[in-house]
Amino acid sequence: MKKSTEEVLEDTRIVLDIIQKTELTEKEKIWISETAVSNFNDYVNPGFLKYRKSVSNDYTAIEWSDSTCRFRDIHGREYIDCLGGYGTLNMGHRHPKIVAAVKAQLDRQAIHSQELLDPLRGLLSKLLADITPGDLQYSFLTSSGTEAVEGALKLSRLHTGRLNYIAAVDGFHGKSMGSLGATANADFRKAFLPLVPAFHHVPFGDLYSLEKMLWSLDKVGEDVAAVLLEPIQGEGGVILPPDGYLQEVRALCNHYGCLLILDEIQTGMGRTGKLWASEHWGVIPDILCIGKSFGGGIMPAGAFMSNAKIWQKMIPNPFLHSSTFGGNPLACAAAIAAIHVTLSENLPEKAASTGAHFLKRLQQLSCEFPDILSEVRGKGLMIGMEFPDDDIGFEVAKGLYDRGVLVAGTMLNARVIRIEPPLAMPHDDLNRVLEILHETLLEVQEGRGKPASPSKRRASARNKYKQ
Repeated sequence: MKKSTEEVLEDTRIVLDIIQKTELTEKEKIWISETAVSNFNDYVNPGFLKYRKSVSNDYTAIEWSDSTCRFRDIHGREYIDCLGGYGTLNMGHRHPKIVAAVKAQLDRQAIHSQELLDPLRGLLSKLLADITPGDLQYSFLTSSGTEAVEGALKLSRLHTGRLNYIAAVDGFHGKSMGSLGATANADFRKAFLPLVPAFHHVPFGDLYSLEKMLWSLDKVGEDVAAVLLEPIQGEGGVILPPDGYLQEVRALCNHYGCLLILDEIQTGMGRTGKLWASEHWGVIPDILCIGKSFGGGIMPAGAFMSNAKIWQKMIPNPFLHSSTFGGNPLACAAAIAAIHVTLSENLPEKAASTGAHFLKRLQQLSCEFPDILSEVRGKGLMIGMEFPDDDIGFEVAKGLYDRGVLVAGTMLNARVIRIEPPLAMPHDDLNRVLEILHETLLEVQEGRGKPASPSKRRASARNKYKQ
């Protein structure tokens, strides 16, 4: 039964009043919790509920507030964030400088007219040209990472006049119709076949397979417009490339006359210990895709960019590709502030040092619990913990959650839990996470009939993992 206009107005009034409150009554907290679950079940997708660690019969956690490296549910329970919004919170939750920039812009103008020149779009694009590798110069601003990939795919066809693409098995580039062609997961793809044609996939890190694919397509006259790769596969399970791989991919693209598109949506903005992950290997892409933390964790923002030569065919008709909200003033203000915070607070350097320490400690845990924690790998604060099977991975993730630490698996490899906290994560939080992880691994090991030795049970994780 649809509600009347008067009933809808009353519902909106209640919600708007709650949004503006700094304190909620217990009755309001209970109402919000119960309403959130029922609304997801009836109006969003009930499938979400079974995947949420936060939904249970005895306690449902409703995310309500946040700051720096932690967030709180509606009942005040606090969590250390080691997920970072799947890579969107490199600068932390509600960084005050980014919030201030967006609020100031909102007080002046929110959405531009689309017809006049909006200065922040130009200023942000100039900043991107200054901080990205090589001769990358022109930018198209979007509202998301998958939009950035869509634009990059179109630009590569426009420049080369070719139709085919090569991407990597276990790569993830988004789920809109074009980018889904590059994303390599049958679960996401099968329901929507046939996708945009002419995508071919090779194993990540396998130069021989890539070269054979390029050679084969060249021989049959199906020339390749672009090779699209993540420098480090994120959703595939935090998979690092072999030494020399990206440099050789660059050389192969040059040889066959195709473009190299690097998807730095998750690896960019300092996540791996460099501003851009491609800098670890000295590789300059022809097209760069940006997203996630580009908006500073405050506004959705993304971009694809290229050099002046490749951009030429976009210039005569700048409306070949467009986005109503891409590059809006609020998003630009957030992205400009995010760049400022990233550089002024040396976040890539912090990610490198903190990540190295974290990785070392996790590898020690892997040695201590070899039957539970199979492998640890990563670069900077983009770290993956791999478990023998999905069930163990979920047990560990749930155990961490129950102790106040949020993590999650990767989309294409459920055995891998990602560690992607804000880049300025305090060492006290880092050590607390390691303590809790030790407790959780011990609990999972004992629950599977492999009790730890008495000495291990007596050992203090708190002391063990302090610096």
